[in-house]
Amino acid sequence: MSATIPVVPSAPAEPAPTAPAAEGTNSGQPFAAPAPAAAPASAAEKQWMSISSLVLGVVSIVAGWTFFLPVAGLVFGILALKREPSSRTMAIWGVVLNGALLAGSVLIGLGALLFGIVMLPFAFLPFGSF
Repeated sequence: MSATIPVVPSAPAEPAPTAPAAEGTNSGQPFAAPAPAAAPASAAEKQWMSISSLVLGVVSIVAGWTFFLPVAGLVFGILALKREPSSRTMAIWGVVLNGALLAGSVLIGLGALLFGIVMLPFAFLPFGSF
């Protein structure tokens, strides 16, 4: 007498649940090649405005009292404060340097203008009558 074991039919196997696909992947396909990631920009490409502001401030000190270099450096520094949070220190130094040099060049220009106006009456005196 042989005993037979009854075979109970089993439920069909369900596929394993998968995690939702992240943006930029191949829509959750488990064996598909990964999507290429975008190349990250280098740190120098992200910080060009703050570096330019700082360099223009230093060049303005070395090159003398100018007017246009500090204006450009001040604009770059203010824009860098808003757009480049990773290089905030360089942008602040650029704004401080360029602001101080711009104020100095304006003061020197106004002083020269005032000196010229004060000395204008003496320009017509006869100095050759000794």
